[in-house]
Amino acid sequence: MQADLALFNGNIHTMDPGRPRVSAAAIAGNRFLATGSDTEMRSLLVPGGREVDLRGATVVPGFIDAHIHFLSYGLSLREIDLSGAATLSLALERVGRRAADTPTGQWLTGRGWDQSVWDGGAFPAAAQLDAITAEHPVYLERKCGHAAWVNSLALERVGITAHTEDPEGGEIVRDGEGKPTGILLEKAMELAFPCMAEPSNAEAVAAVRHAQEVVNRMGIVGIHTKEAAGSLRALQQLRAEGDLTLRTVAQIPVAELDSAIRLGLRTGLGDELLRIGGVKVFSDGALGPRTAWMLAPYDGEPENTGIAVTGAEEMADIIARATDAGLAVVTHAIGDRANRMVLDALEASRRAGRGLHLRHRIEHAQVLHEEDIHRFAQLDIIPSVQPIHATQDMLLADRYWGERSRYAYAFRSLWDSGARLAFGSDAPVETPDVIQGIHAAVTRMRADGSPGSDGWYPEERLTVEEAVWAYTVGGAYAGGTESSQGSITPGKLADLVVLSQDIFTIHPMAILETDVEATLFGGAFVWGASFV
Repeated sequence: MQADLALFNGNIHTMDPGRPRVSAAAIAGNRFLATGSDTEMRSLLVPGGREVDLRGATVVPGFIDAHIHFLSYGLSLREIDLSGAATLSLALERVGRRAADTPTGQWLTGRGWDQSVWDGGAFPAAAQLDAITAEHPVYLERKCGHAAWVNSLALERVGITAHTEDPEGGEIVRDGEGKPTGILLEKAMELAFPCMAEPSNAEAVAAVRHAQEVVNRMGIVGIHTKEAAGSLRALQQLRAEGDLTLRTVAQIPVAELDSAIRLGLRTGLGDELLRIGGVKVFSDGALGPRTAWMLAPYDGEPENTGIAVTGAEEMADIIARATDAGLAVVTHAIGDRANRMVLDALEASRRAGRGLHLRHRIEHAQVLHEEDIHRFAQLDIIPSVQPIHATQDMLLADRYWGERSRYAYAFRSLWDSGARLAFGSDAPVETPDVIQGIHAAVTRMRADGSPGSDGWYPEERLTVEEAVWAYTVGGAYAGGTESSQGSITPGKLADLVVLSQDIFTIHPMAILETDVEATLFGGAFVWGASFV
């Protein structure tokens, strides 16, 4: 077989241990044909085949975001963006601007607020939104997605009063008189969902299409998304139209587990563009609203150990039903108690001989007890983690977890234990920008260099090669696609990223200055004007 495209004069890091560094790659159709020297690869071209001079650029396999809420990310690009609002007044100003341009009575939605960076760090209240608009119901998700800030009209629309009981696995935050303050935690957020219009299919397709363009420019060619039917429908439409440029693993919400079992869906169903993953379950909340489920109380909050969204008995039942049906389980776990509970449940399932071939995952694995770290590799459970959370959450972790933060975002400890890391972003909670994620994993610092010295718990830093591995090979393994994706290897799909500088040799803080110059998806450039 001959190649129709040869890339040469590059600094190609293949992530293939058999041939880790080459200068050129030959591509036939949508797959890598061979890798090697410039002369060898150019000699494989068919007459009239295309040659692309990489001009010495550094090349890595196409990135995979192993944890993203893709439709939500696409929709967030048009919602009120409260990320980076350093003060309460700035957040309210942004809401006010959108209210002024929105017809009376329509919902205002947005996300990204973070009360921990505001003066005092207290949760906001409905009254503050009421002062901005009493004519629009307002629903604003915190950056973590585990708390919502609503105004009085929204509370009225959804029927939440002082007499409304907290749903199991959630909390309506109340004042001293028992009245709702305007903050909804965990499953209490769902009380508002029936009153807010779901995006139409056309809106969902448009949002996914826009998000795809954005992440392709970041070098992302694969995603593992964790959403309901609207997302899957939109992705299928893009695929049917020949416009899908993301190799997608779609997780199934646990609310749809029974339907999935009745339909006979199994992990791995699909093809190289779109396939079914596992069942997404929430075991607890998050750090920001202090709802992550902990073994001991939060520092300074002796009565608070978080919220168990799914208890041990229910978790065991979900795992049993899913694995018996051939579905892996993909579980959100932030707190050390939540992680231990999930590990215990998966260990019991493994010992019972259930689904031994399935690749179960714990999403986030954010703070672990030291005794539980080795269990991921021991049980072959994938820690699907998001490095940018470490640098964004470090101050909150120190404040509320104290010394327990030593094993928060414990990337090095997990790696050294033999666990297979898969990296993602949790967008729209954080940016899907992989370059920022690599920087966070390697430096444990923010862009401004804080917290200084060698980074936050520097013993948990990874090398650049390890971080890239987790965004490529690790993501492919977590999605069950390692035979076709994740490395620049003959026979695998021709997905790669061209970078503006050599992130493997520059000073780690300079990684943030790196641009994605081109993205190749299935042998075709989907980003990079100078290469297309």
